[in-house]
Amino acid sequence: MNGAQDLGGQMGFGPVNPEQDEPLYHAAWEPRAMALTVASGGMGHWTIDESRHARESLRPADYLSSSYYEIWIKGLSTLLERHGFLSAGEMASGEASLPPIQPKRVLKAEMVSGALAKGGPTERPAAGPQRFQPGDTVRTINMNPTGHTRLPRYARAKQGTVVLVHGAHVFPDASAHGGGEQPQWLYTVEFSGPELWGRGADPTLSVSIDAWESYLEPA
Repeated sequence: MNGAQDLGGQMGFGPVNPEQDEPLYHAAWEPRAMALTVASGGMGHWTIDESRHARESLRPADYLSSSYYEIWIKGLSTLLERHGFLSAGEMASGEASLPPIQPKRVLKAEMVSGALAKGGPTERPAAGPQRFQPGDTVRTINMNPTGHTRLPRYARAKQGTVVLVHGAHVFPDASAHGGGEQPQWLYTVEFSGPELWGRGADPTLSVSIDAWESYLEPA
């Protein structure tokens, strides 16, 4: 979707200024927000793609005025309400009023290290042969979907070169909305700076994105 989270290449936000020796967390509540998000996701009621889309769906003014972990908590609140674990009234009051829902699984403390080390592999058997090879010139499709996508706005309708093939992976545009995994071939595509940013862009600059096969057409 075209939302406040898709900031790549947008004008007017000023330079990126990395914080030197940046700490992992900037406030005591932030590691708790991460732990709560991971533990809730571990219940198995939504995918990482649905989780991302819940954060993307915040109103732009809310998204842009929220810190990183505030966005996580607001997205998590949406997921917990959507899947029946709590209501908006319960969140407002801080008191439970609905019968509890039994989660599919529980991420216990002793399981956390192993779960984080394992991650969430997304590679799956391919449904068909790959369409593109390294060195192929491709063009990304031009689309403005209302749902989740991993194709950023700045890289739509742009010509690039396939540089890597990653195998077939869960298609996030489907996974985010309960459409199943629908695996597709995944490619790294490289674009020149002028192709993405136009006349006057640094000609020595290149940008690579990972793009699912349905995002690409032969150029």
